[in-house]
Amino acid sequence: MIAEVIVDVAAYPIDRPFDYAVPAEWESVMEPGLRVKVPFGPRKVVGYVTAIKMHSELDSGKIKPVLEIIDLEPVLSTELLALSKWMAAETIAYEIDALQVMLPAAMRAKYEKIMRVVKPELLDDSFREFLGNREQVSLKALQDAHLLNEVKKYSEQGIVQIDTAIQQKTKMKKVRMIHIPDTAHLESALEETHSNAKKQVELLQWLLLHPSKSMEASEIMNKSGVKANVLKALLDKQVIEQSQVEVYRELDAPKMRDSGKPEQLTDEQQSALSAIEQASDKKKQETFLLHGITGSGKTEVYLQAIDHVLKKGKEAIVLVPEISLTPQMTARFKGRFGELVAVLHSGLSSGEKYDEWRRIHRGEVKVAIGARSAVFAPFTNLGLLILDEEHESTYKQEESPRYHARDVAIWRADYHRCPVIFGSATPSLESYARATKDVYTLLTLTKRAKQQALPEVQVVDMREELKTGNRSMFSVALADGIRQRLERKEQIVLLLNKRGFSSFVLCRDCGTVVECPNCDISLTYHRSSESLKCHYCGHEQPVPIECPECASEHIRFFGTGTQKAQEELYKLVPEARVIRMDVDTTSTKGAHERLLHDFGEGKADILLGTQMIAKGLDFPRITLVGVLAADTSLHLADFRAAEKTFQLLTQVSGRAGRDQLPGEVVIQTYDPEHYAIELSKTQEYVPFYELEMDRRRQLGYPPYYFVTVVQFSHEDVLKAADYAHKGTSFLMEQLSSESVIIGPTAAAISRLNNRYRYQCLVKYKQEPALVPVLQKLLKHYKTSWAKDGLVMSINREPTAIF
Repeated sequence: MIAEVIVDVAAYPIDRPFDYAVPAEWESVMEPGLRVKVPFGPRKVVGYVTAIKMHSELDSGKIKPVLEIIDLEPVLSTELLALSKWMAAETIAYEIDALQVMLPAAMRAKYEKIMRVVKPELLDDSFREFLGNREQVSLKALQDAHLLNEVKKYSEQGIVQIDTAIQQKTKMKKVRMIHIPDTAHLESALEETHSNAKKQVELLQWLLLHPSKSMEASEIMNKSGVKANVLKALLDKQVIEQSQVEVYRELDAPKMRDSGKPEQLTDEQQSALSAIEQASDKKKQETFLLHGITGSGKTEVYLQAIDHVLKKGKEAIVLVPEISLTPQMTARFKGRFGELVAVLHSGLSSGEKYDEWRRIHRGEVKVAIGARSAVFAPFTNLGLLILDEEHESTYKQEESPRYHARDVAIWRADYHRCPVIFGSATPSLESYARATKDVYTLLTLTKRAKQQALPEVQVVDMREELKTGNRSMFSVALADGIRQRLERKEQIVLLLNKRGFSSFVLCRDCGTVVECPNCDISLTYHRSSESLKCHYCGHEQPVPIECPECASEHIRFFGTGTQKAQEELYKLVPEARVIRMDVDTTSTKGAHERLLHDFGEGKADILLGTQMIAKGLDFPRITLVGVLAADTSLHLADFRAAEKTFQLLTQVSGRAGRDQLPGEVVIQTYDPEHYAIELSKTQEYVPFYELEMDRRRQLGYPPYYFVTVVQFSHEDVLKAADYAHKGTSFLMEQLSSESVIIGPTAAAISRLNNRYRYQCLVKYKQEPALVPVLQKLLKHYKTSWAKDGLVMSINREPTAIF
């Protein structure tokens, strides 16, 4: 029997299955989807079995055997193995990368060089003393002990052997369980225990008073007050027994409140639900675009659609774009489906993610909620997939494999013949265009679920505020609104899509802006640490006292960040209780849940944050939403800038007035006439869609064209430009005249992490040769250009071009 194995080595010549012989005793257990340890050249690596066959085309003498089977049952199903092949081809990625992205990081291999003793009798006394009872030691430990020279000598003499130890990065959590015999056995042990062994007597008496078949060792010690040596004494006497029992890590998060199931759905909700249930009952793959205004009850449609598929014994995956949405969404789903829900997102530790993944893999749960990678949840009987806020760019992975969760969801729905729902108040232009062409089925919710009116929106022209002498970041209208809400004990959400204190630091004498030494981008001032940080490469430096160019002391902070906004808020309303949510305040584990829980419990009046607070949040006492700088994302060098601005403003406006209290929104801008801002006032998606589509058609951008970006980066600017020209010329020669190739040009951020970046853009409507040509280019890069330090990346359908 032969196993075809994809090995854990990401290199171009190795991106294919290799044949390995299966030892006779493992033939009955070997199957596709298992992880195995195999020899590869001089080392041992982890591999994934992708197929089994009886014969190999290679000479049997050249086929090495599988060394070890890591799993008792496959970690990847037939479906996920097929998906990995499709994904590797679609995203021009290595198959090993596609396989590994489907598994939790905890299951990826950790490789460590070790020294194993073969002939201990030939070792020096000092070396034997260092080893103690150990038969093997890591090379790192030997290096720390300055023994590498001795090891090299022993290795050449065959006394020791250098090997590779492979283990999983995170192990299952196990606890020590104490198994307690019946009362009669304990009483007998108590009689036989000498009265001088007071602590043993105490423990036996405690166990008699607390009868139980088994308890955790730590629980017994905590409650009875005895130490480990007392427990060990009873174990040695065989009065009690112990074993290691596997347990799941408990997810520790504040409990958010579920809004409860409504007595009945609105007519629009019922109509949407019926269409989804019908597709599910017919076992039909159908992609639904659920376009509902903010507060229209899309989540309730999801919940009832999931309930329908669960009753049929099937499973469901729900994706949310931001970790900040997960606590509220989880509360609603756990409120409805209890312990049948697993949670997968980046805020969990690797051990917690591993445990949640295992609960899904073992069939102990039926619903998985999480961010992008939850689309790979190992369910085997999927009945429904949902992408909430489907327009969000976070559904696109920016490292290899550069997949979009939307495409993977459709692939899986097709495999399982089940519906997939894309929900949004502001769908991406691509999705809405597909819905108008009947590629997707459009479901519309035009009214709020509780029949509330949409919030009243006021656009404030900040140019006029400056003319009247108001230099504050708060317009008169917003400042008055904040004071009124605080008096009425209502809550406020303020959006500023920048973190940090100020956008940049500038010298007023010579005009120098303090830039990152590694990137062509200005550094951001962070007040809490009194430092300047680069949000691209992570570089950090102290704030200069004088200008680095002209030594002037007139160095000032310009622009506004969330830290500055918080400080200004305290000046405006000192009595306000403010929670700030940005990447800085939510970097610790459980911070999102804790901050949102506190806001939901009324422990703060104002929630100030970046775009992570703009969507999905549902708190009944929010009556005012303020957007401090609506232009932040409007004038970026991105063809989607207007779309992203409209989406963000519409989404954040929808946080107000979601319950009985009426809502109000104040949008502050220097460009009030822009159609993205004008149309977000009334949440009019269709007029915006028509205007933006007309603009995209004129400029030849998606969804009228598909786009692929090929980027070249090098530490030498001339080499980066040279290779970019070579790559672009190759594409021009190989692709048809139907494709438009733009470039090469310097990227919008031309230097990042001390690497100069050039890119070319391929625009096409139909180009059958694209994937084969890109694979040829990739082969050329891997076999030749990469040796010269070039890094090339291919990104199909990028969410942003920078």
